[in-house]
Amino acid sequence: MQFQQLAYFVAVAKTRHFTRAAEVSRVAQPSLSKQIRALEEELGAPLFVRARGNITLTPAGEVLLPLAQRILTDMETARREVQELAGMRRGRVRLGATPSLCAGLLAPALASFHSRFPGIELHVEESGSRDLIRALGRGELDLALIILPLHSSDPAFVTTPILRENLVVASPRDAPPPSNRASMRITDLRDKPLVMFRRGYDVREATLHACRAAGFEPRLAVEGGEMDAVLRFVEAGLGLAVVPSMVLKNRPGLRGTPLARPRLLRTIALAHRKDVEPSNTAKAFRRGLMNHLSALPPEELGADLEVISSPVV
Repeated sequence: MQFQQLAYFVAVAKTRHFTRAAEVSRVAQPSLSKQIRALEEELGAPLFVRARGNITLTPAGEVLLPLAQRILTDMETARREVQELAGMRRGRVRLGATPSLCAGLLAPALASFHSRFPGIELHVEESGSRDLIRALGRGELDLALIILPLHSSDPAFVTTPILRENLVVASPRDAPPPSNRASMRITDLRDKPLVMFRRGYDVREATLHACRAAGFEPRLAVEGGEMDAVLRFVEAGLGLAVVPSMVLKNRPGLRGTPLARPRLLRTIALAHRKDVEPSNTAKAFRRGLMNHLSALPPEELGADLEVISSPVV
């Protein structure tokens, strides 16, 4: 089995067309077809159902596709790693992060890293924690900032907790406070309209779980938003939302009301695959991020955010 054969197989699987796959792979179509047939003969099973104008994967092809994608991704990582041995002048970091982190603490850390290593490409994927774990497992990311605990039975991840944060109730600042007390209980949300994140956000699951544990089903005014949309809906007065405290820092139109004990907390961790050693550039970014967080002054963090990582030499 050759890596080039796997690359041709993945190209056909993505395009569902042999000619287009050959164009993408910059190879003659007969050569690509020959390599696919050789791969099928070696594996002892057809990988595609070849119907006129309709190329589909066989069960064997469905099994091979994620494995082939991971092998090719790991080969690309190895290639870049070798290139980086000459120094930190080239390379890339593929980082996944939740929207709250992208809108909050991540931007200055990225700016600091870029100023130090301007030749390193930074690719940031913004998504919910559960989506990021899946992307990390597929080899599409080098590092991911995710929420603990992992909602996955796969033990093949290394996680380092770096931040602990309180969740707060967001409401419009130009409207009366949602409570006449300094803090709110979960039960105070019983009859309040809520703006709810889409599936895949851990804060959504934490909110629903807390409400149901308190004995009620929350009343949803709007459901299915991303972070920015949820905050805008709250500003517009559509309802309240339970959100990470850091996302309210640059939102003058919103107030955050703390939740009374037992508070809703979340722990943010930096994760990577256990079976793949992070590249030199990924290690450098991880070191820079942890040192940046450790150096933040208390007034920058506020009362709802705590750094639980240590500086890395």
